[in-house]
Amino acid sequence: MLAAELVRRGASRFANRTAVVVASKEFTFAEVDEYANRLANALLAMGAGRGSRVGLLMDNGEWSVPLDFACLKAGIDRVPLNSRLSVAEHARMIADANVEVLVHSSELTGRAVELAEQRAGLRLAGLGARERAGDRDLVADAFAGPATDPRVPVEPTDVVLTLYTSGTTGTLKAAQHTQASFAAITANILANLMSPGRDDAMLHAASLIHASGTFVLPFWIRGARSVVLPGFVPDQYLDALHRHRITTANMVPTMLGILLDTPDLDRTDLSALHTLTYGASPIPRAMLERGLDRLGPKFVQYYGQTEAPLCQTVLTTDDHIAAGELLSSCGHPAVDAEIVLTDDAGHEVPDGEIGEIRVRAPFRMAGYHNAPELNAETISEGGWLRTRDMARKDERGYLYLVDRRSDMIVTGGYNVYPREVEDALAAHPAVAEVAVVGAPDPTWVEAVTAFVTLRPGAGVSGEELRDAVRATLAGYKVPKQVVVVESIPKSAVGKILRRELRDPLWRNVSESSD
Repeated sequence: MLAAELVRRGASRFANRTAVVVASKEFTFAEVDEYANRLANALLAMGAGRGSRVGLLMDNGEWSVPLDFACLKAGIDRVPLNSRLSVAEHARMIADANVEVLVHSSELTGRAVELAEQRAGLRLAGLGARERAGDRDLVADAFAGPATDPRVPVEPTDVVLTLYTSGTTGTLKAAQHTQASFAAITANILANLMSPGRDDAMLHAASLIHASGTFVLPFWIRGARSVVLPGFVPDQYLDALHRHRITTANMVPTMLGILLDTPDLDRTDLSALHTLTYGASPIPRAMLERGLDRLGPKFVQYYGQTEAPLCQTVLTTDDHIAAGELLSSCGHPAVDAEIVLTDDAGHEVPDGEIGEIRVRAPFRMAGYHNAPELNAETISEGGWLRTRDMARKDERGYLYLVDRRSDMIVTGGYNVYPREVEDALAAHPAVAEVAVVGAPDPTWVEAVTAFVTLRPGAGVSGEELRDAVRATLAGYKVPKQVVVVESIPKSAVGKILRRELRDPLWRNVSESSD
């Protein structure tokens, strides 16, 4: 199946119904499809055709969905760039992917120009913005050109999405999804998480370049609405839930925790809301129990990753009602996913024993861009994807995550890998050694926390060290706390033992939730 064909089917079946709502604007299926056609033709006219990589630098807005659909129709490999990342991070991604055209929203024009000045040949296409001579205003070009579907011939194996995620050492990895795997993600969501009807509406406040965006096409193909907010502001979020009669919402645990502490929650009519999906990071059991108590049996959990989204496992609403030990589970395998837990040699482990999760599914990525060695390590014989997440399985097939992929920190739904933060701190002349871990946090679930030793005679403030990180990395990667210690624990071979720093921080949390 082609993802581009799913776009066409939804548009033809539900032409006059409302498809997307952004701020006070409503767009029908026909209008979104027309805008997608126009944008696709404008990109093609720029020379960005089938197989070209186009960077997308934009926050949630009225062009988010049409532009994604335009890339599918034009056969373009889109490369989303999280606006929260630093210039240096964006520049590395653009260079690694050999991005030819950078499409940017008007509010991010300055960042786009800075990137173009660093990379020769990078062409800019603003969404209603033109900063310099030679740059394009993609919206103006789109409405000056044809509105017909370009019907670019594409194949199921054509890459349509290159999504960057940091590796366990902070090295960039770019997971690539094809027309077929992107369509399979839609089928996966419909088969496992929800079955929207024409009167359903989903609220999007998290960035559409992440998990939230994968829900758009499933709702589109069923004739349902997608209501898009520019970001998560609790009062605005509650107002949108009520005003648009939202039936389905997707949250990361941080969003749920903030919402549960919002005074207006109990005064908001949420009677239309029947499904609340969550994932992206582990959820504290106490938070989940609060949510069930305050919002009722509406929760569905999914476990997945960029390489194989959206749900490899699912914890259903009925599972949440059953409560008990299941609230600590990440669910049972999705109907379209094969999952095994293996030891280091790749042999399946018995129920109850800890093993690495390996998954085989049609929504698995094709591989990482330009990384043959990493692909060989990650995708084993038979098409099994190594998740590098450790779990145990009970006798009923429910999985329980026991350790996270390497030492990754998930703060507010964003992945942070310690090594890249450690490198930024280690560059400071006062720092001798550094180790970064995640500490429990009531708002962000995990807070980036750094332990450092100083060079003899050196003196430095925690804020100065935080500024050193802020200069090169995204804001959410900056440590919330920097602790100066006498020494950092190491193994016999000199490897830093982050667990010895992290476990004491979490011990009281684990004991209080038992």
